[in-house]
Amino acid sequence: MAAKKKKDKAISGLVAENRRARFDYEILDTMEAGIVLTGTEVKSLRNGKAQITESYAAPEEGEIWLINAHIPEYLQANRFNHFERRKRKLLLSKREIGRLMGAVEKHGNTIVPLKLYFNDRGMAKLLIGLAKGKKTHDKRQTERDRDWARQKSRLMKDHG
Repeated sequence: MAAKKKKDKAISGLVAENRRARFDYEILDTMEAGIVLTGTEVKSLRNGKAQITESYAAPEEGEIWLINAHIPEYLQANRFNHFERRKRKLLLSKREIGRLMGAVEKHGNTIVPLKLYFNDRGMAKLLIGLAKGKKTHDKRQTERDRDWARQKSRLMKDHG
């Protein structure tokens, strides 16, 4: 029960979620990563306007970078503002970086951002997933399974 409370507490500062990723990809593993941000990016994230649906993470020069994530400009920052779609470095341990790079290079997997949130200490964190792309028929099967689960829950509610 205590673990569930901690998880709910961590996700309570949710800024952005990539719901499409679980439909397009089969998520093999997830891990939490920190992000290197500027001050105006943090303030903009606290306003809750970020988008990570079109973004991905890629290994470059022994590091993992978040590419194409959209954090809008902070309006009160005038000339000290940040670029909205700049590359952002992800903070992971060497072991995690090595494992992710190996999976991407050897097996052709993708690193997909799933959730962007503030943890209980107020630090911006990104939940990333090691993913394998789904084929069209797999997506259809996922949709069928979801529809059946929804119908089943309605039937149980009505007749249960």
